[in-house]
Amino acid sequence: MSVAAVRVRGGIRVRGDIADTLGMLRLHRPNHCVVLPPRDTYMGMLVKAKDYITWGEVDGEVLAQLLAARGRRVGGAPLTETHVREMGYDSIAALAEAVLQGQADLQRLDDVKPVFRLSPPRKGYGGVKRSYREGGALGNRGPAINELLLRMMG
Repeated sequence: MSVAAVRVRGGIRVRGDIADTLGMLRLHRPNHCVVLPPRDTYMGMLVKAKDYITWGEVDGEVLAQLLAARGRRVGGAPLTETHVREMGYDSIAALAEAVLQGQADLQRLDDVKPVFRLSPPRKGYGGVKRSYREGGALGNRGPAINELLLRMMG
C-alpha cells in the first residue's frame, strides 16, 4: 500500500535537517503532495518531518482521481490516457493500481512529475499546529488521508 504525504506548513523557521528531509521528499511548498512506496527509509523521513506534513495510506480510486486531475508531465502538460498508454499501462486506473502494488514508482517514472500541486482543503485543515490525533492536521492520519485528498482536489 502506497503512502501519500502532503505538506501542511510553510518553510519559515524550519530546522536545517528537517528542511533537507522535506527537500528529499520533494515537498517544497504547502499543499504539495507526493505518493511514496512504503519503505522504511521513507517512513523514517515522514516521522522526522511530522511537524510539517501529514500522511496516510492512499486508496486506489483516490490515487486514480489524483493522477487524472492533478497529474502532470514534464513540461507542465496534463497526464492523459494516451500518454499513459505510451508508457505501457492500459489506463490511468491501471497506473494507479501498479503504483499501489509496488510495480511502478512515481518517483522514478521518466515523463511524470512526482509532485501533485493541490489546492488548500475545503473547510480547512482544522489546525496546523497539532497532530491529527489531537484534532489537528499533522502526522499520520492513516486511511483518512483519502478524504483530505478529495477535499484538496476540489
